[in-house]
Amino acid sequence: MPKPVVTGIDEKEQLHARNKHRNAYDFDTLKKSVPELEKHVSKNTYGNYSIDFQNPEAVKTLNKALLHHFYGVELWDIPEGYLCPPIPGRADYIHNLADLLKDSEGKIRIGKSVRILDIGTGANCIYPLIGHKEYRWNFVGSETDHLAIRSAKNIIEANALSAGINIRKQSSAHDIFQGVIHHGETFEATMCNPPFHASLRESLAGTERKWKNLGKEEFKSDLNFGGKNSELWCEGGELRFLTNMIRESSAFAASVNWFTSLVSKKERLPIYYSELEKVKATNFRTIPMAQGQKKSRILAWTFR
Repeated sequence: MPKPVVTGIDEKEQLHARNKHRNAYDFDTLKKSVPELEKHVSKNTYGNYSIDFQNPEAVKTLNKALLHHFYGVELWDIPEGYLCPPIPGRADYIHNLADLLKDSEGKIRIGKSVRILDIGTGANCIYPLIGHKEYRWNFVGSETDHLAIRSAKNIIEANALSAGINIRKQSSAHDIFQGVIHHGETFEATMCNPPFHASLRESLAGTERKWKNLGKEEFKSDLNFGGKNSELWCEGGELRFLTNMIRESSAFAASVNWFTSLVSKKERLPIYYSELEKVKATNFRTIPMAQGQKKSRILAWTFR
């Protein structure tokens, strides 16, 4: 029976050593990349320059600037109401994945021979953008939402990245890899940011907590700053989604080297470890990540 391996990061509650966002935002530089960021930058209560993170337009403009300055993404936009992810945390997943995929000599693997499948790539297409720009990996992104697919494809085409990033429609709401991984093709890894919540009520409660953490006393449930329903919740939540992913992954053991996914609650890890033992995964590990007070982790497993 394989034992789960827990690997750490060098600095507690710090971003990955190769993450370009370890320092405070340089708003003067970012404003040069995207001048419209200027109107969103002001001094906060601590006397530091920042943006209003309660304002979705300000957050989206900051993302545009970060993607332009650090990754050369000239054009990026998402439809109103869709998930606008924090760039530093998304970059951390990519860098930790690069460590997982090191070759036998411990070197980072770079180039198009490394193919990654991003499950639920979303309208923002963040993981493929960062992974392709940082390591020149080739990506396939899967998505069920029609508008999200159109948005992701628009971003790819606008930045001339069609040779390195491809988006595929997942037609089944019940399948994860089936119908997306084609016969005979292989991937070095899959990655996923699963819908964490089990219901709309639970999703709204999570959004309310985030709203209050930002210092907003009045929560308005009709305003969505955190993504469409399909991005935030599914029946059974992360527990059912990831359990299904583990079970389905065994049928694609020959197609994928490492399967990975974010896990929101560490208390559920023993459940996932048990499922991995049932499907006879030969190796699995947990990679902790942190950004400030927010802690997360990557669950990775292989059948090789």
